[in-house]
Amino acid sequence: MSERDGGGTDADGTGGERADTGRAATIDAIVDVVADSAEDIRSGLVGRRGKSDRENPSGDVQAEADVYADDLLEARLSAIDGVAEYASEERADVVDCGEEATAADTVAVAVDPLDGSSNLEPNNTMGTVFAVYDEPLPAPGTSIVASGWVLYGPITTMAVARGGTVTKFELSGEEPTVVEEDVTIPDDPLVYGFGGRVPDWPDDFAEFARAVESDPSHKLRYGGAMIGDVNQVLTYGGIFAYPALADNPRGKLRLQFEGNPIGHLIETAGGRSSDGSRSLLSVEPNELHDRVPLHVGTAVLIDRLEATLE
Repeated sequence: MSERDGGGTDADGTGGERADTGRAATIDAIVDVVADSAEDIRSGLVGRRGKSDRENPSGDVQAEADVYADDLLEARLSAIDGVAEYASEERADVVDCGEEATAADTVAVAVDPLDGSSNLEPNNTMGTVFAVYDEPLPAPGTSIVASGWVLYGPITTMAVARGGTVTKFELSGEEPTVVEEDVTIPDDPLVYGFGGRVPDWPDDFAEFARAVESDPSHKLRYGGAMIGDVNQVLTYGGIFAYPALADNPRGKLRLQFEGNPIGHLIETAGGRSSDGSRSLLSVEPNELHDRVPLHVGTAVLIDRLEATLE
């Protein structure tokens, strides 16, 4: 039952209020756990820069740090009262956390524990992405009640979308420090970054990309860790895209763990998300590990993108 529709009513008329209160406390706890775990994940990267002998469900070889971050978050998030399900792009199946998944006051958490783990070897930026859904997984992005990411940059920061607003934090002390409230993506685009091999881009996307690149007011920003690139778009305005590819028309990124949470946060900040024709949040999932073409950023560029891809 969605938080947006009150979550049901008992005979005394207070059931919906209790459900909303319980879910709010659960979301508080989830955000706190992700924030508190950031330093443990960051420090745990030391000595875990190699590859494991395992693949994730998408066929990617897992880094040792991927496994470490996933195990840590699963243990901590699944222990929170009100969390019914935990899912990760590193795991084939949803973890049942012992709560009734369809109860009015429970939520499901989906995470990308370590976005950009290929950046471990050269010691570049990485992140953690999460979304809180009020429906059992897999679920559409319209059921997200909170989303966010942690960016392991020179400073560890966190962005959280909740209750119709985005807040940025620094995670450098015992408690998160608010550095910006009511974050909105700038209307004037400045930066851009496009993933995938250029020869694999469809012709219409290549046409759009060339037009963006040819504008002298735009600056290339692409670091190989999506959260670092998307955070620059949130900060400066612009676009990040990992499009459909000639040999992979469904794209590379995962809807539940990357597309939906990033789309939710960018849209909450006043930007737009798109799979090429519609909001990422409108895409109905078929399976937990569905992939999706991802385009997020300033509305004017996403509008232009969709017009080009028609």
